[in-house]
Amino acid sequence: MADKTILLVEDNADDEELTIRALRQAKVANEVVVARDGIEALDYLFGKGTFEGRDTTHQPTVVLLDLKLPKLSGLDVLQRLRADSRTRLVPVVVLTSSSEDEDMLNSYASGANSYVRKPVEFGSFAGAVTQLGIYWLLLNEPPPH
Repeated sequence: MADKTILLVEDNADDEELTIRALRQAKVANEVVVARDGIEALDYLFGKGTFEGRDTTHQPTVVLLDLKLPKLSGLDVLQRLRADSRTRLVPVVVLTSSSEDEDMLNSYASGANSYVRKPVEFGSFAGAVTQLGIYWLLLNEPPPH
């Protein structure tokens, strides 16, 4: 069975730290790979750039994807994931501070599995991340590879 890796695509260092801390507090021991922009996320998923040679037959169990990213937006990352047979079925949770209905609609239209607004207060944020971790890593049954 493949490792249950989480790909966190987040350019904000504070949100990255809070997400990882919340996962650890929830006793989620899975490896968390962090990509800090859209290009780095795609490089990881497709084994390019600094991730050249990575075994791309092992994809993350879930991608936690921010929308507002440098170099390539989260929406563009999502669309490229869904367009490629290697990543088309990887679960993607848009984890964003955006409260724009258009961002939510575009995310779902582009193939997001879930859309979660980041709560501002840490306790609420930690609770949301804990629930995401439990659902996507323990309860959800991914498609066979």
